[in-house]
Amino acid sequence: MTTREDAPRWPDLAGRLEAGRHVLPVRVYYEDTDFTGVVYHAAYLKFAERGRSDFLRLCGIHHNELASGAHGEPLAFAVRHMEIDFHAPARIDDLLEVATHLREARGARIVLAQEVRREGALLFAAAVTVAVISPEGRPRRLPEALAARLAGDISPS
Repeated sequence: MTTREDAPRWPDLAGRLEAGRHVLPVRVYYEDTDFTGVVYHAAYLKFAERGRSDFLRLCGIHHNELASGAHGEPLAFAVRHMEIDFHAPARIDDLLEVATHLREARGARIVLAQEVRREGALLFAAAVTVAVISPEGRPRRLPEALAARLAGDISPS
């Protein structure tokens, strides 16, 4: 299991924060493609999930801490809504960048914009609404300190 203590050993594993966004490099593997070598549409959802998870991680928001109640009551994130546009295909062995940036964090809702690009060319774009919920699935406000981390008001931990 990888922990925050592993971060110095793998400084680039979670991507990087730059210019108000998170960028995660992704290589397309055989498992991501259909029989023609084109990225299967559902693989983009996995790339986007990795981007969101690592964005949170680099902002100092860790899923295990949320679940344990380290910031008050136990919390989790659940995707509530996605708007997706597929612009162009990626292919096996392509090197991609998944960019994630915060559009809004208010109350029990976080809205993120995500793009997947290859050498600057837009392949996939999504607007993702994430709900902050209790273990029982009830909406909960995102603690102010965590909202500030997402907005970049304090340095990531």
